[in-house]
Amino acid sequence: MNAESKKRKRKNPYIPHKAAAEFKPTEDWTREEAHRRYNESKIAYQSDVIHYEDCIAGMRGIPEESIDTVIADPPFGISFSGREAIYNRDASLVVAGYHEIDEGYEAFTERWMAEIPRILKKTGTAWVFSGWTNLGLVLNAIEQVGLRLINHIIWKYQFGVFTKRKFVTSHYHLLFLAKHGKEYYFNKVEHYPLDVWEINRTYKKGEKKNGTKLPTELVMRCIDFSTRPGDLILDPFMGNGTTAVACKGSYRHFIGFEVNTAMKDIIEFNLDQIELGDLYIPYAQRPDRLVDEARRKFKQKEQE
Repeated sequence: MNAESKKRKRKNPYIPHKAAAEFKPTEDWTREEAHRRYNESKIAYQSDVIHYEDCIAGMRGIPEESIDTVIADPPFGISFSGREAIYNRDASLVVAGYHEIDEGYEAFTERWMAEIPRILKKTGTAWVFSGWTNLGLVLNAIEQVGLRLINHIIWKYQFGVFTKRKFVTSHYHLLFLAKHGKEYYFNKVEHYPLDVWEINRTYKKGEKKNGTKLPTELVMRCIDFSTRPGDLILDPFMGNGTTAVACKGSYRHFIGFEVNTAMKDIIEFNLDQIELGDLYIPYAQRPDRLVDEARRKFKQKEQE
């Protein structure tokens, strides 16, 4: 069949920019609807709380199929303290007590990941951050515990540690997983969501923090694509409390674990800086450069 025959057989001829111009998120909610869903959530146990204990023991106390999404940024497994001079930061502002693991990294990863399939809902998902050093071990653990890898996302940030004999590392890996390969929840809130996210690390002068801190914008993207307002999100390694802040700001509930008790005051301070729903904007009201440009071109074409 030649190209001309294929063109004649097409039931819905291609119209440039039409799909992007007509894009709508899979699901969307007004602020009032999102707030109502948050208030009407039926969670059978205490939420919006952080437990200062080991996450593996803590997750064993979570009821089956009760978590909508897990967001996890586990220890690096590279003898990292967060206070290293090579990161060009004021070590006095990095809170002591960052816990690295004291066992093989693959065994540790399998142990905490093994709890996820039981506590995730049928449509549940998980986001797991990883550096490149132990990425292979993390991927092996995912397969061992029976989770399904849906996407391998690259988080590109604005700097890396200077090197002399190799390329500078300026990215992180973000693995998007599902309990079931076909039944997971995914809200397509952008017309053309890429698997490379360029998001800068954020800093505030004089801010005290854990050895690592994820940008709120980064965690918000995970929340937007994989949860609804009122859903329950688990963070097994709460760190600075970024996931809790993002949840509170976007009408989601959270539960978290953190072994470093020195972080308690900082997490509570961070949570106090935000009001419920402060970060929530209905998806249709958010700028989408590709969609906005397509609508402009599509409208222009119709007027010609």
